[in-house]
Amino acid sequence: MKKDIILCGVGGDGIVSVAKIISDAALALGLYVKQSEIHGMSQRGGSVFSHLRISSDPIFSDVIPEGKADIILSSEPMEALRYLPFLAADGTVITNSDPFVNINNYPDMALINAELAKLPNCVAFNANQIAKELNARGNMVLLGAAARFLDIEFDELEKAIRNIFGRKGEAVVDTNIAAIRAGRDAR
Repeated sequence: MKKDIILCGVGGDGIVSVAKIISDAALALGLYVKQSEIHGMSQRGGSVFSHLRISSDPIFSDVIPEGKADIILSSEPMEALRYLPFLAADGTVITNSDPFVNINNYPDMALINAELAKLPNCVAFNANQIAKELNARGNMVLLGAAARFLDIEFDELEKAIRNIFGRKGEAVVDTNIAAIRAGRDAR
């Protein structure tokens, strides 16, 4: 088993939390994990991305080569396009279709959607709307939508959420689990 995942978005979207959940679930299964994060100007809504590599065999580098990512998981559609050079020919993009417009020259959404539509394997949906209905965050909904591509049992993702967010109380755990289930069921 081997999965190379690019997680990307803007600061404050919870991309680092999603990487942590996936990593913890993989480690609990005895898999090897390597991760690299770049936060940039994340405190001001800037680009954030993480390379996450999971394998049943040892991993020697934490950086995913261009053209080798199995999954791009993005909390923002323009950020998904930014990292397309990393996507393998048979890779999958899972992205929130709701843009975070934080720059004056943000591209027209029709152009972004046209580029996403060209991809052979793309799951694009409004994760923020689903999250809002649950009083949750879109990052957890996106994680749920990505679950079927991860080769990690869904129960393990739920366990990782319980371990990571347990100290924040059962209500936070329940909300996050409801959000990943909604994301799983949405796609």
